[in-house]
Amino acid sequence: MKLSKIFFALSIILLTGISAGAQAIKKSDKAKIANGVKSGELTKKESYHLMLQQRDIRQDQREAKADGVVTQGEKKEIRKDKRKADRSIYRKKHNSLERH
Repeated sequence: MKLSKIFFALSIILLTGISAGAQAIKKSDKAKIANGVKSGELTKKESYHLMLQQRDIRQDQREAKADGVVTQGEKKEIRKDKRKADRSIYRKKHNSLERH
């Protein structure tokens, strides 16, 4: 009986630790851009263009929700735009330009 309680407690601790770690890994693109500016990996012009990209994605999401139903096509388009934005952030953070 005592062993099962200990096992249960350890499993709860382990599961909460795993879920907290998964949430820490998932950063929003806005946070990635802010981190890039802070570290000097992104120039002002790069961060400006990336933020415009994020604004367009939010606008697409608002338009998709406007009629009350988000279709599969709209979801697919938004996911495509998010992947494109994520690649853009990565590429711009890892190019040779640095902020001074």
